[in-house]
Amino acid sequence: MPQIKKFLPLIISAAIALVLTAMINSYIQQKSEEARKTALSRQQSLSRVVVAKVDIPAGATIKEDMLKEETVPKNVLQPRAASSIDRIVDKIAIVAISKGEQVLLNKVNMPGQEASLAMKVPSGKRAISVPIDNISAVGGMIKPGDHVDIVGWVPIPAMNAEGKQVTQMSPMPLFQDVLVLAVGQDFTTGSSKGGGSPLITFALNPQEANLIAFVQEQGKIRLILRAPGDTQVQPAAPVTWETLFRVVMPQAFQQQPEADTAPKRAAKTVDIYRGLNKETMSIE
Repeated sequence: MPQIKKFLPLIISAAIALVLTAMINSYIQQKSEEARKTALSRQQSLSRVVVAKVDIPAGATIKEDMLKEETVPKNVLQPRAASSIDRIVDKIAIVAISKGEQVLLNKVNMPGQEASLAMKVPSGKRAISVPIDNISAVGGMIKPGDHVDIVGWVPIPAMNAEGKQVTQMSPMPLFQDVLVLAVGQDFTTGSSKGGGSPLITFALNPQEANLIAFVQEQGKIRLILRAPGDTQVQPAAPVTWETLFRVVMPQAFQQQPEADTAPKRAAKTVDIYRGLNKETMSIE
């Protein structure tokens, strides 16, 4: 027994060390499992996507050095974004792709495969074709991809020197910074094959498309070519059906004299009796 008592502190220390070692190992395993689950969760919420390393102009053949792959959260992943560079290399950019932008599969096409005009129409816009002569279309030098301001020449009622009502053509600003989708049958950006065609297709919202169709039937359309990159829009009242009709048919908006609808105040009267005779007299 004396010998056991002599080694008892060592035995207790060893037991405590074993318990502490087991607890530490259990804690490390628990933290490792938590870290593994966190990493797995993060990995499941991320996705690979192809982005442009440089600005890629429309019509350019996309090369591997123009692209890179990035890992992004799935909540910022755009629909139809390419997940592999191999799916994009050697294809043609249908529209311009900016540096850092996710490359979408609907923005590229195989070489020699023509894109449809519908793919050129921006979201929320409509394609409408308007016949315009060369003089009105800046000498026929407008090309697909250009931006223009549209001015309508509409008939406006006026009075001549003899006091008779006549009609004269006057300019009316319609829309600014409008995208030209196609010239004639050609919708290839920067192409000159359609130059001089009397038919030009614009991208307009539904109401604008209806308004320009009406103006074209009433008069003429003239275009003002904008410089590349010029997106400045001059302050102007929006063109609506009401503003258009006020110019074309002002007589329909002439104010009619308002009828006097104010209730008339009843006159105050008093009855005067002279003998058997009664007489009513106004006191106002």
